Amino acid sequence: MVAASPLCTWACMSVKQPSFSLTPSARTKLSECSNIFSGCSQQYYYYNSKPKHLSSSFSIFGNRPYINKPTTGKAMAIAVQPATTKKSNKRRVVVTGLGVVSPVGDVVDVFYHNLLEGVSGITEIQSFDCQHFPTKIAGEIKSFSADGWIAPKLSKRVDKFMLYLLTAGKKALEDGGVTKDVIKELDITKCGVIIGSALGGMKIFQDAIEALRVSYKKMNPFCVPFATTNMGSAILAMDLGWMGPNYSISTACATSNYCILNAANHIIRGETDMMLSGGSDSAIIPIGLGGFVACNILSQRNDDPTKASRPWDVSRDGFVMGEGAGVLLLEELEHAKARGAKIYAEFMGGSFTCDAYHMTEPHPDGTGIALCIEKALAQSGVAREDVNYINAHATSTKSDDLNEYQAIIRCFGDNSELKINSSKSMIGHLLGAAGAVEAVATVKAIQTGWLHPNINLENPDVGVDKKVLVGAEKERFSIKVALSNSFGFGGHNSSILFAPYKDQ
Repeated sequence: MVAASPLCTWACMSVKQPSFSLTPSARTKLSECSNIFSGCSQQYYYYNSKPKHLSSSFSIFGNRPYINKPTTGKAMAIAVQPATTKKSNKRRVVVTGLGVVSPVGDVVDVFYHNLLEGVSGITEIQSFDCQHFPTKIAGEIKSFSADGWIAPKLSKRVDKFMLYLLTAGKKALEDGGVTKDVIKELDITKCGVIIGSALGGMKIFQDAIEALRVSYKKMNPFCVPFATTNMGSAILAMDLGWMGPNYSISTACATSNYCILNAANHIIRGETDMMLSGGSDSAIIPIGLGGFVACNILSQRNDDPTKASRPWDVSRDGFVMGEGAGVLLLEELEHAKARGAKIYAEFMGGSFTCDAYHMTEPHPDGTGIALCIEKALAQSGVAREDVNYINAHATSTKSDDLNEYQAIIRCFGDNSELKINSSKSMIGHLLGAAGAVEAVATVKAIQTGWLHPNINLENPDVGVDKKVLVGAEKERFSIKVALSNSFGFGGHNSSILFAPYKDQ
């Protein structure tokens, strides 16, 4: 008998498949996959009550406490068909589950409550000695446990970005009511996972480099797979047995929105019924902090961390790094209704554009951003006047905040109801996870009818109308359509739209 390889053993720390509804061809494929891993020594089951080994089961839903300077240039003309709200026969996509891991909470309701109360998660970095760095603060997650969510052996081996991803993904499932009984009725060939990362397993990669200085023999055999951005989605799919589309997208800080829109499109095209989508990043380590310091874009307000992230404020001096994950459970409307799922909001659509201008600077005057918003409106069929809330990318950097603000006003300046806020004022910039965590905040704003404040906005920059921005306290607000923006190094722009669900 051929011994199982280390990677094979690792791969099978996933699940033993329960009885799902499968087509004959899919059943054959699943059988072939089981044969491939038949030499593995250990497996874990999914959806049982207590974490145990193969003799009984491993649970991801076990008993657990809730823990709480721009280069000058001419703006290009933008020609996009004007958007008007219209009915469509296309398959509708709704949000039925939310999962989050963030500097202000890793339970969705706790996370949003803290945002509404203006709680800042920006503190001094404690995970390593950063006294020699000019920046010593971040939105660092101080208390996190994967107990009851991830197999202990796997939890000890993987990078934190993967721990956050798997945990947030499974929490989104639980929140969406995807129970053992529901799982039995799913067609797993039409369920998929698209959760990306901007930087992937940086700590795993950094450790591998240190080991290589001694000898390649000292390197972790899992360093390559655990450092790649796709492996989080892959392991989550193995754990669930979901055989639909599975990949990750990496477009810097626009990553999550790209994943969410691509996931929704798989549902709209009829390729899937249910998708887990979002992003995860954990780069608050020496190489991550040092890299962004070298770019000269981080705040150095070390003496007052909670005041460091201040989008649109005239005294902002750079963004604050953060870490975490956000995952949305997207589902085809009729599929959700058939299983009696709660519906948070409807996903209306979105768009991407590329500045094609500079590696780290946005196109002057927000040209690429405005084009992205216009395309999102046109492709989703949402009327411009219906968009009255925007969760902005707004990183707390000099040029980026103003470029986005100008683009937003260019598109929606005639709307007297318009309100804008930035979650980054409290959690910092979560890089590839930013869009998903902010999408969770956007959906919660729709559900609760409350907009979280913009903390630290004491003196708005020149040209910024303070009346358009949410103030220092939460505000009661009725959202018609919400827009969530995310932009990334490389000129990647993304805009996605959500609205209250209405049964038409």
